[in-house]
Amino acid sequence: MKNPIIAAIESRVSANLFDAERALSDEQVEELTRLATRAPTAYNLQNWRFIAVRTSEAKASLQAAAYGQAKVAEAAVTYIVCGKLPSHTVMKERLGPSVEAGFMPAEMVGAWTRAVEDTYGDNPEKQRDEAVRTATLGAAFLMFAAEAYGLATGPMVGFDPTAVTRQFSLAADEIPVMLVAVGYAREGNWPQKPRLPVSRVLESI
Repeated sequence: MKNPIIAAIESRVSANLFDAERALSDEQVEELTRLATRAPTAYNLQNWRFIAVRTSEAKASLQAAAYGQAKVAEAAVTYIVCGKLPSHTVMKERLGPSVEAGFMPAEMVGAWTRAVEDTYGDNPEKQRDEAVRTATLGAAFLMFAAEAYGLATGPMVGFDPTAVTRQFSLAADEIPVMLVAVGYAREGNWPQKPRLPVSRVLESI
């Protein structure tokens, strides 16, 4: 039997058609988010936020910002995956549980805090790059968590980030990186589109 993770990678599709009559429970939405936050982040910054758009009013607002894409309205939930600009001020909170668990030396907290400040503090480009990396990894884990529960996903970059920021009251340090529609697929979605051969994309040196 094929490994289920490999099977999910090989079978996942970007769905455009969702069953608008089937909803997700609060528990399902929270569980998908919990699994999404198992994705790695630099220095364990966990610099992301997930906004689950589920009500008719919120969907209509997001659909308008997403150039009218129907899947925003039809999917059970569309997550706005936000990356947060990295800040050294959160490091004590982020690393404290690792110290308490006994596998991270307490003195490393200060070292990592200084590293975050030195790496990102005065560099807006690096801050933005890290926010985008973090949100993208979180979105990928969210999609595979959904696959594990038999749900379809449709990642989207076709939206107006300024409108999303305004309409959903994002903080000054938050970037809306991706939308991920999640729900139950209806018939008509395409299978996974063929990929380039590995020989075209891999250089082994």
